[in-house]
Amino acid sequence: MAQNFLSCDREQVLLLPPDLSEWLPAGHLARFVIETVDQLDLSEVYGYYRQDGHGRPAHDPAMMVALVLYGYAIGVTSSRAIERRCVDDVAFRVITANRQPDHATIARFLLRHREALQGLFFEVLGLCQRAGMVRVGTVAVDSTKLAANASADQNRTYEGLRREAERIIEEAIETDRREDELYGDKRGDELPEELADPGTRKARIRELLEQARREREQIEAERAAVQARHDEHLARTGKRLAARPPRQTPSKQQLRVLERRKYNLTDPDSRIVRHRGMLMQGYNVQTVVADGQIILSARATASPVDQGQLEPAIEHARANLARVGIDTPIEEVLADSGYWSLRQIMDLQQRHARVLVPPITGNAKTPEGLHPTARSMLRSLDTEDGKAAYQRRQAIVEPVYAHIKHNRGITRLLRRGKAAVQAEINLIATTHNLLKLRTALQAA
Repeated sequence: MAQNFLSCDREQVLLLPPDLSEWLPAGHLARFVIETVDQLDLSEVYGYYRQDGHGRPAHDPAMMVALVLYGYAIGVTSSRAIERRCVDDVAFRVITANRQPDHATIARFLLRHREALQGLFFEVLGLCQRAGMVRVGTVAVDSTKLAANASADQNRTYEGLRREAERIIEEAIETDRREDELYGDKRGDELPEELADPGTRKARIRELLEQARREREQIEAERAAVQARHDEHLARTGKRLAARPPRQTPSKQQLRVLERRKYNLTDPDSRIVRHRGMLMQGYNVQTVVADGQIILSARATASPVDQGQLEPAIEHARANLARVGIDTPIEEVLADSGYWSLRQIMDLQQRHARVLVPPITGNAKTPEGLHPTARSMLRSLDTEDGKAAYQRRQAIVEPVYAHIKHNRGITRLLRRGKAAVQAEINLIATTHNLLKLRTALQAA
């Protein structure tokens, strides 16, 4: 008796279903994305294109939006990877109706409609609110580091930038000399790309040198403003201010900071940040998450530390809530000790918000040596209610990062420059909320 196997005839002619949607099961994520995009206001995207129908036809904007959202939802963020999926992946082919936009078209769409795509965050947040998922009584603030699309090897100090600029100038002079010897008065095309293209390395170095110069001028302006305040007080009262008078020149510490300050030639807005004990070129993403793991705010910052970021994060979340018509006040803020800032915590408390942040005790040996606000915070965190409330921080915010970085595999940003990076982070946050909305609707 012959062996029994399932047939594997690659020459068999198939009668595929004529309806592309039949290629996917009923509850597939791609179906949900398509149906959700149909509910979104895409008038700003459609408004970009000509109304008279002339010119080369463009891909349907609703299809392109669904394509981008689905790609980000499953962790496919590269335009080239999305292009490949439009050939290899059934779900992508269903979304595009078997169209195959190339990576350049996808990248241009993301750039051209950056503002409109960022607005989708509010559209999806509004859908979550109507589904009863946005509970803002308690919010948790935390940060994560995402690698930038830049190499740490491209960092330069101010002096390094000057040397690089001098090298390029010397190279240009030497190139001109060689061309004169080779061509005489004739035109040659031997200039290296970085010198021929003003939008690349040479222009970037010039921009960074100008930024460094402005930082030095800002320090001098701040010193001059303090000096003017001292002079005005002395002229008005005849007495010197009790505060220490400003230095005539920047302090040694300020000079050290300026000397050590590094500028990245690839992405000047990125910074060296510490992540899991290692240093990497990246961004520090500040996120405010509501109870239920809905992202209310996600901001890219250049600060490598979290201190000083608590109040801006909460204010940004409040503005986002107001934009979608949610007027419920934030009553409780949870954050780890890295966010401890006495002034910001006192400001939030004055706005009738309960703040639970473990204080940084510094050199204080006993609670009695701390500021009264810090002592009060320690007492609150030591109560049963305080312990239970603070433990919720971990359950609210940390699964969000686990889902984005582990489940979806998004650990690196692909765009450069803070504005473009912020747009990318907004898409990541938008699709996170979209996935939470799908889970909630399936459970209903």
